Amino acid sequence: MKNEPLANYLRPKKLNDVIGQEHLIGKDKILSNLVKNKKIFSMILFGPPGIGKTSIANAITEELGIKHRFLNAVVNNKKDFEIVFEETKIYGNIVLVVDEIHRLNKDKQDLLLPMLENGKITLIGLTTSNPYHKINPAIRSRCQIFELKALTKEDIVKGLKKASKALENIKIDTKTLNLISTMANGDFRFAINLLEVAYYSTSDKKVDCDVVKGVNTKSSNPMDEDESGHYDVLSAFQKSIRGSDVNASLHYLARLISSGDLDSIYRRMTVIAYEDIGLANPSMGVKVEAAINASERVGLPEARIPLAKTVIELALSPKSNSAEAAIDLAMKDIENGNIGDVPSHINAQAFGYKYPHDYPGSYVVQQYLPDNLKNRVYYKPKNNKYEKVFKMTIDNIENIKSKEN
Repeated sequence: MKNEPLANYLRPKKLNDVIGQEHLIGKDKILSNLVKNKKIFSMILFGPPGIGKTSIANAITEELGIKHRFLNAVVNNKKDFEIVFEETKIYGNIVLVVDEIHRLNKDKQDLLLPMLENGKITLIGLTTSNPYHKINPAIRSRCQIFELKALTKEDIVKGLKKASKALENIKIDTKTLNLISTMANGDFRFAINLLEVAYYSTSDKKVDCDVVKGVNTKSSNPMDEDESGHYDVLSAFQKSIRGSDVNASLHYLARLISSGDLDSIYRRMTVIAYEDIGLANPSMGVKVEAAINASERVGLPEARIPLAKTVIELALSPKSNSAEAAIDLAMKDIENGNIGDVPSHINAQAFGYKYPHDYPGSYVVQQYLPDNLKNRVYYKPKNNKYEKVFKMTIDNIENIKSKEN
């Protein structure tokens, strides 16, 4: 292994060596069967960091024995991409693995698209972002999209046991492996790096919990010792805010801050602002975003202050899930195929369309929903300060409709 990082040394060369992702690489699953049939298509692999995207790409190319190149959308420039495309004139098809593909700029996209079209390049894109939101539709439409799942604690412990065999004379017990797995929070690359640093930081090759905690500067807290503790605390955090218990909300916020997992706090607060507070206090979404920006700017320990201020406001804010309930009802109709044709007066031709701004109050009676859904009600306002105004608007519109009918 010499000076090569353990994570690189252990990079899988076969799909069977990849940790987790059984839904894609298990027996008779799609990627396993593609490799078995010696056929590969352009694809995008997306999911959180450290869960196996690069490992799967590497395993596919190694196992198939095909010509391939690894590039990064940010680090590698346009010339690097042009060199790969020139190589296709010599070797024919090349598999191009592009990390951070969601950050591919227009110049590189313009180069890549024709190569995908003519089959000279088979693309494996890797990204932590949702490709349906972040990746150019022209590229996305030419790729199969596969979501990788978060690794379980068992997945990471299994991988750590295998990695330990590459560290000569290491002494490590199950409790320590579990601790590393919990600290990794689903990131296997982090887990391997932590194991390697802990191993080389000892004089006797004995890696125990104290060694790991000494290496990892993240504060230890009760949820580090419990298999599902981290997610239990996140769940309790949201439920306490939803239940308007400000003291419990602050308690669980403090536990999350002590773990150093600010990203999970940010995500959960954002969800809460829209799922639980919703239209009862629409400004909370903006306030949460401002708190996140302030926290990122000042860092810990000061970040605890804007976070605490905003969590107090979230907990004591009025609550409404009417927006969530409304879109879920609408989505249910779509899933059940209850759609219908767009009325002719509001389609692209808009024959007979009445322009609301030409009428008193900027409203005119005309049908917007398809015929089979014209009386469907998705949004049902709740009785709070903001939604009372919405209800008044809806009632006024219904009064106008009733008079015209």
